[in-house]
Amino acid sequence: MGVQIDDFATLMALEPHGPDVFVGLSPDYSWGRVYGGQVVAQGLRAAMATVDPDHFVHSVHAYFIRGGTSDEPIRFEVDRIRNGRSFITRRVVARQSEGAILNLSCSFQVVEDQADVQESSLPTDVGEPGSGADEDWDLLSRRVAHRGAGRAALWLKVAGPLGDDPILQACALAYASDDIPTTAVSSSHPRIDEVELGHTTYGDVFIGASLDHSIWFHRPAPADEWQLHEFRSHGLNGGRGLSIGEVFAADGTHVATVAQEALLRERTR
Repeated sequence: MGVQIDDFATLMALEPHGPDVFVGLSPDYSWGRVYGGQVVAQGLRAAMATVDPDHFVHSVHAYFIRGGTSDEPIRFEVDRIRNGRSFITRRVVARQSEGAILNLSCSFQVVEDQADVQESSLPTDVGEPGSGADEDWDLLSRRVAHRGAGRAALWLKVAGPLGDDPILQACALAYASDDIPTTAVSSSHPRIDEVELGHTTYGDVFIGASLDHSIWFHRPAPADEWQLHEFRSHGLNGGRGLSIGEVFAADGTHVATVAQEALLRERTR
């Protein structure tokens, strides 16, 4: 059984187990497997423990290898790929007894005084921050701003408070970023109407999972306050669908860009 975890900071409290190895625990989730965003966030937290504080994460690229279980701890092994003056690169493999469950690469950059230009803007049809239907689960507060064919937009925030710790805030954004992409992908499927009309359940029609996940961090913003995650589907092929999304702070700041390929198979039995 998973452990009782009531706030995000506790979830990120990894225990060192030798040089560049860390162990994390997991709560139980209603769908039976460890939430992929948790493993990405804990993997990023492990990598950050080996990085100088004057460097901050700017990108994460992860492959989900197999579903994790809450019945046992997750071991995060960090490989210090490169320490440069401007950029630092790390690789993290998350393991349980059956083998690797996640392979993650991340890059960190020293803060540079360069041009700051924002081209993306907060959508105008998503209501006030935190408005919309309540669909909370576990450590994530969720409010539905828009859900339709090819698009999903929700206001999200993790269970805080996290204070002004930039490491925890970046990990919290990573945690939340795995929640909406599959929703956007499934909205493109021709059989999704059966689920939305209540004729059957999602699990009876589909087998779904996150396959790979990328995050580009643009600007810092607190993820324990409302942020809009807006994703658009880029179609389906071969049981896989791609969605690309943007994350905005409540004041319209473009915080991050996220891309995910998800598995979406129709059940045959």
